[in-house]
Amino acid sequence: MKTLKKITGALALILILSTILAACASKPSAAPDAAGTPEYKYGAIDIPGKDGALCGAPIYIAYDQGFFAEEGFDVNLISADAETRKIGLNNGTIPIVNGDFQFFPSIEEGVKVKVVDGLHNGCIKFIVPKGSSIKTAADLLGKKIAVDEIGGTPHQVASVWVEKAGISAKPEDKQVEFLVFSDGNLEIEALRKGEADVAALWDPLGSVYTTGADAEFEVLFDLSTDPTFAGKYCCFLYASEKVLSENPEKVAALLRAYHKAQNWIAENPKQAVEIISSKNYSAIEDIALAEELVKSYTYPSAQAHASNAQDVGADVLYFVTELYNIGYLKTDPATFAAQIYQKVDLELGK
Repeated sequence: MKTLKKITGALALILILSTILAACASKPSAAPDAAGTPEYKYGAIDIPGKDGALCGAPIYIAYDQGFFAEEGFDVNLISADAETRKIGLNNGTIPIVNGDFQFFPSIEEGVKVKVVDGLHNGCIKFIVPKGSSIKTAADLLGKKIAVDEIGGTPHQVASVWVEKAGISAKPEDKQVEFLVFSDGNLEIEALRKGEADVAALWDPLGSVYTTGADAEFEVLFDLSTDPTFAGKYCCFLYASEKVLSENPEKVAALLRAYHKAQNWIAENPKQAVEIISSKNYSAIEDIALAEELVKSYTYPSAQAHASNAQDVGADVLYFVTELYNIGYLKTDPATFAAQIYQKVDLELGK
């Protein structure tokens, strides 16, 4: 009986130790307490990360590879539309989101959020039927462009692009018409039927329908390579002003996690795509194409971050100026850019 008790006790001890080790392995930075429960310096937080967008790769990788946990966060990935994100940022229940310059007019209208870093470069393409006479922005005079929403990023990008070619994007001037479709596939169908001349699409649709010898469409514009936008962040990281004010080290820790993820993707694009696909973070049918897209987003490496290879503040000012020039913003560009961008000290909380 004594021997049986010793064996039972030993097995129990092994089970407890195994549980603690497993907990540590799943959450690398979360040191277990006396009961073996992981502890996180900053506790549980919600981060919008269930929209399935391939360009959200740093969120998926930071979550999957434990970078959020290493920096002290028990992250819950949530689904959140634009309005939910704005409300969460305003009240601080959502500390950080990724987003493009579509956010700028919302900030001007009062959403309490700051740009705190860049996320990646271009992820939008405009496509036309193969053999189309439309070859440049100047050819869009009098044409119809399909977009997902008025004021959305594809619409804003198209507006900037045609305005630079001397074509007014303002509805009242009737030099170009924007047609709204709730889904990218509906834009494609409108293009097929001749109801639209151009479709402005988020990746991967723009690439999927223009890749391969039998592709029925071709790329007119690529945000990652067009001279107007190339080499600039199109998507940024936005932090809640409330969280920035009350707990700036929390934002610094989040940015460190994102930086780790960006660097990991820059060094391991193939593995990143395989993880994103196998874990169903994003629906990927063509792994090779997804890998090329991820590379084209130019996620900054640790070296690029250390050398400030890409100037976030300068990119913010550039897009603020462009949106101001076409009437999407009313505030003086230099003043507004200075108001909405806040550089965070990444040493905080270390």
